Amino acid sequence: MIAADPALSRVWNALPDARIVGGAVRDSLAGRAIADIDLATPLPPADVIAALKRAQIKTVPTGLAHGTVTAVVDGRPFEITTLRRDVETDGRHAVVAFTSDWRQDASRRDFTINAMSMTRDGTVFDYFGGRTDLDAGRVRFVGDPATRIAEDYLRILRFFRFQARYGRVAPDDATLQALHAGIPGLGRLSVERVWHELRRILAAPDPAEAIRLMRTLGIWRAVAPEAAADADLAALPADPVLRLAALLSGDPLELATRLKLSNDDRDRLVRLATTPPIRGSDADLRRLLADRRPEDLIDRTWLDGDEAARQRLTVMKRPVFPLEGRDAVALGVPPGPSVGALLREVRQWWMDGGCVAKRMACMTELAQKADLPKITANR
Repeated sequence: MIAADPALSRVWNALPDARIVGGAVRDSLAGRAIADIDLATPLPPADVIAALKRAQIKTVPTGLAHGTVTAVVDGRPFEITTLRRDVETDGRHAVVAFTSDWRQDASRRDFTINAMSMTRDGTVFDYFGGRTDLDAGRVRFVGDPATRIAEDYLRILRFFRFQARYGRVAPDDATLQALHAGIPGLGRLSVERVWHELRRILAAPDPAEAIRLMRTLGIWRAVAPEAAADADLAALPADPVLRLAALLSGDPLELATRLKLSNDDRDRLVRLATTPPIRGSDADLRRLLADRRPEDLIDRTWLDGDEAARQRLTVMKRPVFPLEGRDAVALGVPPGPSVGALLREVRQWWMDGGCVAKRMACMTELAQKADLPKITANR
């Protein structure tokens, strides 16, 4: 039970009229793991801060303009936001005013399953049928879908994120029309926020149906046109970059640039797109392992649906070429470009042989290619 959480109990002792809101209520009712716990209160931010300080709870003014204070208990953050009503919206950000009306605050939330609140004794306040929708697997906007989307176009992508995780029934016609009509508004969103939502969609256990609907409505092409391929995403680990690679139909670097992926995600996406299928003998696999990251090869087997190759790679030790530049110099090769050239030749010989030649054999080959005296085993 959420109420049994000792850190949360300290916050509730300081703010007895506060309620848990949003995702924690939804996931508690759905029997799912709860990540973060957010609360709301009719108290203005200054009173919230004062009450927390009296309880000797650390406070961080994370968003006072929007009424949000973060309480930190035993290293855990709890966001506490004063009840709000929208004064003005511009399609992404809102100007708000504080209120003491719980229903009015709930009415500005995106979906009914996110608009519920829960008191300390477990009483759930559900003004818009969120519990029924959650039980039915229905993702439904609070009020008019077009109005909710016009307030914040990110809600288009958020809809599909929740549809991928909670949706079991198709959205109604009004919702479909509003989602499609809102496509031009996606261009007003920051690319970072777009990728943040796409990443969470791709991380769902099976996002295929949600992505199919995004394609049908033209939303997917608006945000990720280079990722239009079909793929069995449920057969892949819930890894957003791996699944994005499975959907690639265009230039991976162009897609990474469009979505402003991190350098690590960008480089991984490009490597996944350019890693060849894992086929051939053990010698072929060793050659691949010698030249590529083992994790990229494992990822490739997921993209190819090749469990046998994945098992072979999992137990295979990555071969490492046993020579360095100093070995050539020690044999008498003059320092300089010739050292690198000779090592490349010997490494290619080592690769051609299946990456199994030991250090002594490689040294002998190096001496031969450098036209040096034959070396002995104890040298």
